[in-house]
Amino acid sequence: MSLALVQSRALLGLQAPAVTVEVHLANGLPSFTLVGLADVEVKEARERVRSALQNAGLEFPHNKRITVNLAPADLPKDSGRFDLPIALGILAASGQVDAQRLQGYEFAGELSLSGELRPVRGALATSLALAAQQISVQMVLPPGSAEEAALVPDAQVVRARHLLDVVRAFLPPGSSAGGDAEVDNDGWSPLQPTPLGAAAAGPDMADVKGQAAAKRALEIAAAGGHSVLMLGPPGSGKSMLAQRFAGLLPPMTVTEALESAAVASLAGRFDPSRWGVRPTGQPHHTASAVALVGGGSPPKPGEISLAHQGVLFLDELPEFPRAALEALREPLETGHITISRAAQRADFPARFQLVAAMNPCPCGFLGSSQRTCRCTPDQVSRYQGKLSGPLLDRIDLHVEVPALPADQLLKAPPGEDTAAIRERVVQARGRAMARQGSTNQALQGQAIDEHLHLDDTAAKFLNTTAARLGWSARSTHRALKVARTIADLAGAERTEVSHVAEAVQYRRGLHAPG
Repeated sequence: MSLALVQSRALLGLQAPAVTVEVHLANGLPSFTLVGLADVEVKEARERVRSALQNAGLEFPHNKRITVNLAPADLPKDSGRFDLPIALGILAASGQVDAQRLQGYEFAGELSLSGELRPVRGALATSLALAAQQISVQMVLPPGSAEEAALVPDAQVVRARHLLDVVRAFLPPGSSAGGDAEVDNDGWSPLQPTPLGAAAAGPDMADVKGQAAAKRALEIAAAGGHSVLMLGPPGSGKSMLAQRFAGLLPPMTVTEALESAAVASLAGRFDPSRWGVRPTGQPHHTASAVALVGGGSPPKPGEISLAHQGVLFLDELPEFPRAALEALREPLETGHITISRAAQRADFPARFQLVAAMNPCPCGFLGSSQRTCRCTPDQVSRYQGKLSGPLLDRIDLHVEVPALPADQLLKAPPGEDTAAIRERVVQARGRAMARQGSTNQALQGQAIDEHLHLDDTAAKFLNTTAARLGWSARSTHRALKVARTIADLAGAERTEVSHVAEAVQYRRGLHAPG
């Protein structure tokens, strides 16, 4: 048979559109033509496939005109993931493997010149997309990629280490492949889905001495899914608190773990040892807007998507480029980001919890009782003015983290550990999920009025406060959602005036220079 079809998948964001690799062998001047909107890495497959077939002891049809079409033709294809299906297509078209037996399988893998299979990025994203579309197919993947794909429940994944392992599984009856080439006997291995285990323990909140107010704010943020801005002088413990925040969050569900790992897989950053652990992204303050929210061609996920279902920690917040910070406004509200380019568009999830830290002024000691601030009011105003009002409006909790005197720091006993705080967080979030099916931070529109259960006294107090402080409607709603979280932590059915009063404390804004 001179025409063969092999199934594979491309990557377009977290989607995995089907790609049919069509291989035709014809008489004529020997050539190897690859068409179908292929990127440079895909076109280089011609040389990798040729060498891999020869070094594996298989026959490459040198005297044929080889045409490989990656359909559909208008879908961009990149990376070396099509090496294996192209090689199998050539072998099927030349009769060295049984083309009929390839049906029901999809293949992806980069070939080395010796025929070894190398991992490809996005295997978990592909497997998750197939599960979402309820497509039942067996995926043949290289080591490293196969283990990722097998994390999806009910996934049918086969791990193949060498091209010959794949060829031997699809040989025509009574034939052999590869001559005297030796391949690992465990080269063709069906994998079982990997269950979600217990997350590894991270740094403990007990390491942070003092800072009771900041710990309380982080507990509220973890329970309700709120964003936090910590304000304090250098060395006061802001970074220590932020790096321990992810440990306060409830354990990940299988769905959350898969969503988070799929984005990491798409970016080539998936670490099996971190399976089921909430990510904490900490980009440097020189990061651009594209690095934070994603972009490029083809579009790739940024730091906010890599922190999906986890924490995004932005230290030295005012030092980030203004364009990068303003790009966070929409994802903070919606939980996803859409990257639009002339050629294509991709949607990425971005349901992260923002934990930001900053100094109150350029020197860092405005309002400190230990050192005198050297900044002028104009310098302080310019520094704090780098953060726009709309961005600050979207950060639910603003908390001060003062520096501790040396004697208090040395004599202070260890604080409450992460496990004890997390237990309260899990209970509070469980109350919210049972009541409304989402975290309090995700409440929108009429759902706020429906689930808030606000006392009349508390409503009157909030109205007076909002009018006096000049709050926007967004600020008022965010204070209400924080108050509902505080009520959940207290186990209260209704949101009372004490809960609202505490929530108001966390929206007082930045220091005024003076």
